[in-house]
Amino acid sequence: MSETKKSDMRFIYVSDAGNLCIVEPAEKSSHTLEEIKAKACPSDRPVYTVHKSEVPTDRTFRDAWTYTE
Repeated sequence: MSETKKSDMRFIYVSDAGNLCIVEPAEKSSHTLEEIKAKACPSDRPVYTVHKSEVPTDRTFRDAWTYTE
Protein backbone atom coordinates (compact mmCIF):
# COMPACT_ATOMS: atom_id res chain seq x y z
CA MET A 1 0.00 0.00 0.00
CA SER A 2 1.46 3.37 -0.96
CA GLU A 3 1.68 6.35 1.36
CA THR A 4 -0.59 9.29 0.60
CA LYS A 5 1.38 12.36 -0.42
CA LYS A 6 0.45 15.86 0.76
CA SER A 7 0.01 16.95 -2.84
CA ASP A 8 -2.65 14.25 -3.32
CA MET A 9 -4.94 15.88 -0.77
CA ARG A 10 -7.19 18.96 -0.93
CA PHE A 11 -9.01 21.03 1.68
CA ILE A 12 -12.49 22.20 0.68
CA TYR A 13 -14.62 24.85 2.37
CA VAL A 14 -17.23 27.47 1.48
CA SER A 15 -16.12 31.12 1.65
CA ASP A 16 -18.13 33.99 3.15
CA ALA A 17 -19.25 34.84 -0.40
CA GLY A 18 -20.62 31.31 -0.86
CA ASN A 19 -17.87 30.11 -3.20
CA LEU A 20 -16.36 26.66 -2.91
CA CYS A 21 -12.68 27.09 -2.07
CA ILE A 22 -10.08 24.40 -2.71
CA VAL A 23 -6.66 24.50 -1.05
CA GLU A 24 -3.92 22.40 -2.65
CA PRO A 25 -1.02 21.68 -0.24
CA ALA A 26 2.49 21.77 -1.68
CA GLU A 27 4.38 18.48 -1.43
CA LYS A 28 7.63 20.23 -0.58
CA SER A 29 6.13 22.08 2.38
CA SER A 30 7.79 21.28 5.69
CA HIS A 31 4.39 21.57 7.41
CA THR A 32 2.03 18.69 8.10
CA LEU A 33 -1.40 18.56 6.48
CA GLU A 34 -2.99 19.66 9.76
CA GLU A 35 -0.62 22.64 10.03
CA ILE A 36 -1.39 23.67 6.44
CA LYS A 37 -5.11 23.30 7.09
CA ALA A 38 -4.90 25.42 10.26
CA LYS A 39 -3.00 28.17 8.46
CA ALA A 40 -4.79 28.21 5.08
CA CYS A 41 -8.40 27.45 6.01
CA PRO A 42 -10.92 29.22 8.26
CA SER A 43 -11.56 27.75 11.69
CA ASP A 44 -15.17 28.98 11.89
CA ARG A 45 -16.69 26.66 9.27
CA PRO A 46 -16.48 23.04 8.13
CA VAL A 47 -13.34 22.18 6.17
CA TYR A 48 -13.22 18.81 4.43
CA THR A 49 -10.05 16.92 3.58
CA VAL A 50 -10.47 14.95 0.36
CA HIS A 51 -8.30 13.14 -2.16
CA LYS A 52 -7.57 15.12 -5.32
CA SER A 53 -9.50 12.52 -7.33
CA GLU A 54 -12.71 13.83 -5.70
CA VAL A 55 -12.19 17.32 -7.17
CA PRO A 56 -13.60 17.85 -10.68
CA THR A 57 -11.01 18.40 -13.38
CA ASP A 58 -13.41 20.05 -15.86
CA ARG A 59 -13.40 23.71 -14.85
CA THR A 60 -16.15 24.74 -17.31
CA PHE A 61 -18.78 25.14 -14.58
CA ARG A 62 -16.46 25.65 -11.62
CA ASP A 63 -18.65 28.40 -10.14
CA ALA A 64 -21.43 25.81 -9.79
CA TRP A 65 -19.33 23.25 -7.91
CA THR A 66 -20.67 22.04 -4.56
CA TYR A 67 -19.47 19.52 -2.02
CA THR A 68 -21.55 17.13 0.06
CA GLU A 69 -19.91 14.98 2.70
